[in-house]
Amino acid sequence: MEAETLALAQEIDFSMWGLFARATVTVKLVMLMLVGASIWSWAIIIQKTINYRLARKEADAFDRAFWSGNPLDELFERLGSEPSGQAARIFSAGMSEWRRSHRSDGGLIPGAQARIDRSMDVAIAKETEGLQGGLSVLATVGSTAPFVGLFGTVWGIMTAFIEIAEQQNTNLAVVAPGIAEALMATGLGLLAAIPAVVFYNKLSADSDRIIGGYEAFADEFATILSRQLDS
Repeated sequence: MEAETLALAQEIDFSMWGLFARATVTVKLVMLMLVGASIWSWAIIIQKTINYRLARKEADAFDRAFWSGNPLDELFERLGSEPSGQAARIFSAGMSEWRRSHRSDGGLIPGAQARIDRSMDVAIAKETEGLQGGLSVLATVGSTAPFVGLFGTVWGIMTAFIEIAEQQNTNLAVVAPGIAEALMATGLGLLAAIPAVVFYNKLSADSDRIIGGYEAFADEFATILSRQLDS
């Protein structure tokens, strides 16, 4: 009997593909969903890591240009009304409103400071949306993938017990494959969830720091314009 069990166990393919191929349709769909979620998460992680690195590099370059001592009008003319960098777009929004607030006689339209502040706030909000877009996907995958995998495991184990009852055989060689297939779903759920949670926290902190830098710059720029308004 033991020899038959050993021979049967040796015939069973316990590789990842073998477990997937023997799984029920429901468990297969769960596994495919989790693999797709994991690929989607990694695509967002890689994209955001690259984008944040470029955003920090652009912000550093803009800060050097802004504090170089050259006239702000000259910097604005060089960047144009629609620059490519995030920090430059915030500066451009403030400068554009500053210029629009001047009357033809050289005077300022009342409420210029408030409009400049609102213009930069709107620009920061747009950049924030772009920086944080996709992070909600990581949060969703991180919070739901383990439960989706658990559903696949419960379904697979239920199916395995039904097969045991039908065959009336509790031999480990008969029980093990079905349970292994079911547990694979939980493993895939954790494989998708853990990186999503880790990088969601990291990327959220990185985006908060970048956005904080934009807000600090907007405050400094508003202070400079306020001095000119008062003078």
